Amino acid sequence: MTANPECVPVIVGVGQINDRPDNPLEGLDSAQLMAEALRLADADAGGGWLADAGGLAVVQQISMPALNPCAPRVAQALGIDPAQSSDTELPHGDSPVRLLDEAAGRIARGESRIELVTGGEALRTAGARAKAAAAQGGGKAKSALQQATESVKQGYRQRYGLTLPTDVYPLYENALRASLGQTLAEGQAESGAIWSLMSQVAAQTPSAWLRRVVSAEEVAQPSADNRPIAHPYTKLMVANSAVNQGAGFIVTSLAEARRRGVDVSRLVYVGHGAAAQEPYDFLARANYHSSPSIEVTIREAMARNGVATGDLDHVELYSCFPCVPKMARRVLGWPLDKPVTVFGGLTFGGGPIANYMSHAIACMVEKLRDGGGKGLLFGNGGYATTYHAIVLSAEPFAEAGSWQDFDCQHIADARRGPVPPLVKDYTGPATLETWTVHYQRDGSPRSGTVVTLTPAGERTLALVAAEDSAMIERLTSGAEEPVGMAGEVVAGEDGLAFWRG
Repeated sequence: MTANPECVPVIVGVGQINDRPDNPLEGLDSAQLMAEALRLADADAGGGWLADAGGLAVVQQISMPALNPCAPRVAQALGIDPAQSSDTELPHGDSPVRLLDEAAGRIARGESRIELVTGGEALRTAGARAKAAAAQGGGKAKSALQQATESVKQGYRQRYGLTLPTDVYPLYENALRASLGQTLAEGQAESGAIWSLMSQVAAQTPSAWLRRVVSAEEVAQPSADNRPIAHPYTKLMVANSAVNQGAGFIVTSLAEARRRGVDVSRLVYVGHGAAAQEPYDFLARANYHSSPSIEVTIREAMARNGVATGDLDHVELYSCFPCVPKMARRVLGWPLDKPVTVFGGLTFGGGPIANYMSHAIACMVEKLRDGGGKGLLFGNGGYATTYHAIVLSAEPFAEAGSWQDFDCQHIADARRGPVPPLVKDYTGPATLETWTVHYQRDGSPRSGTVVTLTPAGERTLALVAAEDSAMIERLTSGAEEPVGMAGEVVAGEDGLAFWRG
């Protein structure tokens, strides 16, 4: 049966902007970056698309909270009045993939002809403005990330040092490495290899923020320019959010693209997507070394499009921290010597909070236009919480024009194991489940956090004091594997618990 071209979703235009004036105070704000990205996408598609759009979807930004919601500002800046416009509820990294899937769904169901998606972050400019205001008032500058963190209600997790993503993702990394039977050196070597390849991609990508090649050794080895953040992550292993970047794209039907005379060689077809999530409470996970939601999201996206790993020419596996592409590439069977990005990763391409995958989508479109083939996009959001994957192709899919609900939560939930009950006032013998050490800016340990399991199978948190140099050394040296270590949770001051191995 021939697909109805009115219901076949395609991407016709993509746009990206890096705004880096000599004086960051003069940079564009987040909404201006979004509007400019869509202007560039419109020009890329041949022009004349924006005014006829039925929908405008915006990835929530955090750089300048006073601008939210940004969708009305973007529409006003572009002089358009779409029937539907909205910002995402949260600034999650899988948002651009979800918005692409939703836009494609509206096209496939005949609910819309043209859909716009955009996002942008002006963290470089926001940081400069905060610094200037603090200097004028005699105070200390706080970044948008710090302000967002301080707005979080302080509770049990925060008291044990688990507030920022940089605090939490190492828990997954250390548990994953132990489950794989890797030594610390082997785990760091894998991270270094993945990140070095990403730097090579970024160096060849005009839209990337940092365009310099770094070696695997440079990535893994702490230094004055690559300070430790939270064990085992260094600065070069984490997202680079100090950017001013915007990206956007235009989704329409194959029929509409034909009516407007778009060259068929510039069309990229949107396949079926899949999405699932883990519990929002990261202490309510079954374990820290695997994610049924990652597995289901990737495998369902591939199956729904009839695609095998060998059919993929490119992938974008979200790379805020090494543990995410490490888990994803194992589900996919993607080799270590092939890049996991078309943009450059969140360290080198740039880490504009939730909008990174819009840049990846734009770069994937460009890759498929240039060389044909297929590409997988896998986005991650929250604290390794929400996931969305989709396949793009330079050629029509076998089931082009059909629509499937991307929600695969029921499949992931059926595969999830039992969750250890959380106890907050436990003292006594325990086994170390996972852990990290947090560092000061000068590279000295600030504290350690351990997640432990009691003999009854309950989960509880404990601290390692910075002064406990012997335990810090045991955790970080690589001489032994801390996961599985027997020890004791003991009561300390202010109701806090401490770990003694």
